[in-house]
Amino acid sequence: MLERCRQEVADRARDLEELTPGRTGNLSVRRGDRLAVTPSGVSYDEIEAADVPVVSLEGTVLWGELTPSSETPMHCGIYDRFAVGAIAHVHSPWATTLAVLGEPLPAVHYMLALAGGAVPVAEYATYGTEALAANVVEAMTDADTEACLLANHGLVACGEDGADAVETAVAVESVAQVYCQGRAIGTPVELSAEQMADVSKKLEQYGQR
Repeated sequence: MLERCRQEVADRARDLEELTPGRTGNLSVRRGDRLAVTPSGVSYDEIEAADVPVVSLEGTVLWGELTPSSETPMHCGIYDRFAVGAIAHVHSPWATTLAVLGEPLPAVHYMLALAGGAVPVAEYATYGTEALAANVVEAMTDADTEACLLANHGLVACGEDGADAVETAVAVESVAQVYCQGRAIGTPVELSAEQMADVSKKLEQYGQR
């Protein structure tokens, strides 16, 4: 079941190691009304495709022997609201620094266009709960973004596939670092909505075609 998605999750899970400590990050890839998600508490470099559970959008385990990530409710909630193909959740240090301060990440660098612009902060709720899922969906809906800081917790980022979701998380983490460092020196300058819209159009044509 979802063999390619499970393989993608297994392959990309190793990318989480650069973004989050221990085994606290998670990744999912969706196809239709099902998603493959990292198993709970398994080291990133030990995850194989056969270890990756498949669950419904309601969170019911449909395939696999291992327990899915404790953050599966958040993944399901985001998929239920947004047309995204993959989700990465990490506790990367710079984004989490802003999260524990309860401060959003302004659009101070054009690479935040990958996330849809400035990154909001969702209100705190215990990890792995429906309440957290609801808070994240509300914050992302209000800000019209594909990434969100979780108060006193971390970062969630979306994409078309696993690689795209991880790339978005990396972009947010990088800009968060620059923003925090910039604030230590002065006042970072925020890009306008028009400037960010121009970048979004250019990114659509970026790379090899």
